[in-house]
Amino acid sequence: MIVALLYLVLAGAYLLVIPVAVLLYLKLRWYVASSIERVFMYFLVFFFFPGLLVLSPFVNFRPQRRQIQV
Repeated sequence: MIVALLYLVLAGAYLLVIPVAVLLYLKLRWYVASSIERVFMYFLVFFFFPGLLVLSPFVNFRPQRRQIQV
């Protein structure tokens, strides 16, 4: 029973909890990340792709509006 509960907790973390944290991190840092940090972001998206795919119908981060200065 404990092993099944452990699997359930790990699956929930992999499919829901960590991908939410990754999405929030990407939203905060996408436009200001350095090249090394961007490689790390791509790794996170690749590694947690199943969870991001599960969350994708519910999350829609649109691009930020550009500020045009005159």
